[in-house]
Amino acid sequence: MRRAVKILSPTLLALALAACSSPAQHYRGPSGSAAPDAIPAADPAHEAGMENWLVSFKPRAMQAGISDRTWQRATAIIRYNPKVIERDRYQAEFTKPIWEYLDSAVSETRIANGRQALRDNAAALAAIEAQYGVEKEVVVAVWGMESNYGKNRGKTLILPALATLSYDGRRGAFFQTQFLDALRIIQDGDTDPMHLTGSWAGAMGHTQFMPSSFLQYAVDFNGDGRRDIWSDDPTDALASTAAYLARSGWRKGQPWGVEVTLPANFDYGQAGKKIKRSPADWAAMGVRAAQGGTVPDYGPASILLPAGANGPAVMIFGNFTAISRYNAADSYVMGVGMLSDALRGRPGLVHPWPRDGRALTIAEKSEAQRHLTAQGYDTQGTDGKVGQNTIDALIDWQKARGHRPDGYLTLNMLQKLREG
Repeated sequence: MRRAVKILSPTLLALALAACSSPAQHYRGPSGSAAPDAIPAADPAHEAGMENWLVSFKPRAMQAGISDRTWQRATAIIRYNPKVIERDRYQAEFTKPIWEYLDSAVSETRIANGRQALRDNAAALAAIEAQYGVEKEVVVAVWGMESNYGKNRGKTLILPALATLSYDGRRGAFFQTQFLDALRIIQDGDTDPMHLTGSWAGAMGHTQFMPSSFLQYAVDFNGDGRRDIWSDDPTDALASTAAYLARSGWRKGQPWGVEVTLPANFDYGQAGKKIKRSPADWAAMGVRAAQGGTVPDYGPASILLPAGANGPAVMIFGNFTAISRYNAADSYVMGVGMLSDALRGRPGLVHPWPRDGRALTIAEKSEAQRHLTAQGYDTQGTDGKVGQNTIDALIDWQKARGHRPDGYLTLNMLQKLREG
């Protein structure tokens, strides 16, 4: 049908681009953006399988409102991408402890570059903050975390990547939905197939929107008729991020969190996201701001112990949850929050991290989840990723066993789980 060439050369890229748009609707693409990465050669069986999958998937796309013209433009560049599958199936043995993650997320270099980004985009960011009520430092912090202020937007062709993951990935149903949404982006005219680029898993642009998030939240802030999050001009991407946070419940003036000092007799069973109290109620229990005094009333708050009882404690508010809609990992939310604080000149954490001991491997975390579930504390999965379900299960297990219920999984805690 169309698979004679195994690697798209720059010349063939240009030809494919020309074929993707009619002269009247030709999209010029992001100014100064690099050419997308070539798709490596694949096994003929995978190529044939992809061809067959596209044929079988087309009726679903048509039923979802994708036109035949959009389908032809998109599938003209789709081939099986083995590199995407390699990345999808790779699983690192170790994950970084939160303090190492934050060392990088809130490094002096990232802070300095973020301040420069604030200066370079001052007018646009002021307008975006006025429109959406999300502080410019928070928007820039997301930008810094997601793509290092636009330096690492990704050069993978999104349509072939999502089609490959839909056909041969571990989460086919999820990626099929994303693939349909990517087709809608093409059909809406925001970009064309050859400029729809991003990460291997489908995240796109300066602030790494998945196609579904793009369709829900992306905005044309500069008024050029396209929601262009790929361009060297980051305005639409930054405005789209602010729109995302605003619709996720962001409250201007509310901090994401405030570091606190806990009293010596603090009941660690009161920590965790499930329990919310006013700052005044926490103060009555002896909780104080780490910088001194009591925490102002910013609304209902929980006590987060990101490294257990031996690490910093943070009183978190609704804006913590708003950031988590972007990425649910506590380490990511803290990275955005702490980076935005640094960009405003606010001090970092006072209490040191417990940097002794090694991080658990993915296999060890999975083992801990299996022990918890077997002992009656269901973690809702044993994938080796310690999310809120695992933390809550561990807290309940710690309470029942008379351990300090801080929900922090360590090598010592794993050994206790092994002992039952």
